[in-house]
Amino acid sequence: QVQLVESGGGLAQTGGSLRLSCAASGRTSDTFAMGWFRQAPGKEREFVAAITWSGGRLFYSDSVKGRFTISRDNAKNTLYLQMNSLKPEDTAVYYCAARVGYTSVLVTTSRYNYWGQGTQVTVSS
Repeated sequence: QVQLVESGGGLAQTGGSLRLSCAASGRTSDTFAMGWFRQAPGKEREFVAAITWSGGRLFYSDSVKGRFTISRDNAKNTLYLQMNSLKPEDTAVYYCAARVGYTSVLVTTSRYNYWGQGTQVTVSS
């Protein structure tokens, strides 16, 4: 079992920045792929960014590429999402996800088996 807890969400203005964190606990001695997803009201959960176990490969959705940066600190068992140049369309609940036993980039919700509870990000225009 892996438990994930997100933090760092809140209210930002257009053009502003927020940094999300996701603390992992439990089977953190195993290798696991991680990613960020988001879900806006009335919409399906969508992929935002993913990172390999080593952190050597990153992948982003087109909508956030160049504005968001995913990173991880395995010594602290923490995943991060630095969000810059925020737009109102970034407003959503942001979830971190993990898949134990995988080291590669995973970009679909079905590939992950552990999820956090989500943190709200609201960007005002």
